[in-house]
Amino acid sequence: MISVVIADDQPLVRGGLRMILEGEADISVVAEAADGDEAVALVLAHRPDVLLLDVQMPGVDGIAAMRQIATHDVPTRVLMLTTFDLDEYVYHAMRAGASGFLLKDMPGEDIVSAVRQAARGADSLLAPSVTRRLVERFAAAPPKPSAAGLGRLTARELDVLRLVGRGMSNAEIARELFIGETTVKTHVARVLMKLGLRDRVHAAIAAHQAGLT
Repeated sequence: MISVVIADDQPLVRGGLRMILEGEADISVVAEAADGDEAVALVLAHRPDVLLLDVQMPGVDGIAAMRQIATHDVPTRVLMLTTFDLDEYVYHAMRAGASGFLLKDMPGEDIVSAVRQAARGADSLLAPSVTRRLVERFAAAPPKPSAAGLGRLTARELDVLRLVGRGMSNAEIARELFIGETTVKTHVARVLMKLGLRDRVHAAIAAHQAGLT
């Protein structure tokens, strides 16, 4: 069972997320928080698998709460939630250690999928529109992949890198290329290794820098 804490200052948002998540047999919402301080306390008390954390809250906001949580040895993966796909929020959230950044108006099934992926340890889950904007603004973050590095990629790995750069999830890439999700994960891992990249976000940036998107 995947345990989840929801942190949002709006009761209606918390209630909506709880209804979506608890409609799934493998997910349980163990607590709700209305601000950042409460979110940190509940994470330390419950040690949930996943925290859905609103970016903008009164008092201690989501980014500050994320930084506090990152100083503790807890297994919780944090998915930041917002109604605003503003680049600076994404950048600071990912720098603080968030596992993903989702928009509140995403379809419920996408939020459920993100929670499951985060609980499994998937890295850098970003809404596609957020990925694109983040890549375009922070394209200078990792070194630009060399021609030699790109040359070490197979044609299929280049295809996967291109789709990662478009913000596609593993499931979406699998459907696009008519291959299994496990195969996609293998290709992504090989791309990261061959190009010396840290994570999926840097792979997306590399794809943008290489003109693949």
